[in-house]
This record gives sequence, C-alpha cells and structure tokens, in this order.
Amino acid sequence: QLRLVVSGGGSVQAGGSLTLSCTASEYNPNCMGWFRQPPGKEREGLVTIASDGSTRWRDSVKDRFTISEDNATNTRYLQMNSLKPEDTAVYYCATSSRSRLTCPLVPSFYNYWGQGTQVTVSS
Repeated sequence: QLRLVVSGGGSVQAGGSLTLSCTASEYNPNCMGWFRQPPGKEREGLVTIASDGSTRWRDSVKDRFTISEDNATNTRYLQMNSLKPEDTAVYYCATSSRSRLTCPLVPSFYNYWGQGTQVTVSS
C-alpha cells in the first residue's frame, strides 16, 4: 500500500517561509496534491500535479507557494513564502490511484493521504 510521509511544518511569523516535504513509499504517476485544513473549516486543495507536470492552483496561494520534486527519492516539496495568519492549518499531501490531464483540487478525488503537519503563522 502506498504511504506518504509529510514533514516540515512548524510555527512562523507572518511574512516568513516554510517548506513542506512529502515522501512516497513508491513511485506513483497519478494525480498528487497538497491540501490544508484550517481550524474549524473544510479541507481545501492548494495545488495539484498531473503526471505530465501540469498544475492547478488555488488562487489564494498561487503567487506565494511553489512546488518542486526530487524524483530520486519520490519526494515533493511545497515551498510557502509570504505566509499569512490565514495560512494557519494542518497541511497534507495526497495522491490518487487515478490520473487525469488536469487533476482536481477536490480532496475526495484522492485516496492516499499523508499524516498531516501543523503550520501556524502568527501576526
């Protein structure tokens, strides 16, 4: 069974940066995404990556967050810059057993989830 391990969360002041990593136990060419769940809110998609590298972004983060990957270790990164208090959430990575030309931001599409990591941004 595919497993995802998320790391890199923490506490930072507004305007700061954090990088999260998501390491998969095996190569998976299907849709992958980063998600977050703010306190008291629904889980929301931040960015998804299709097998051809095409991405879909949430508008509120697309100018501040970037993604990268290390194929040798099956690790993907979410670099978060200019963090705001409203970015406070538990952050997850997820992947799907399905592939699409454009991967949806809807969490229900994804069936393998990492354990989540807390990101807290103070003002």
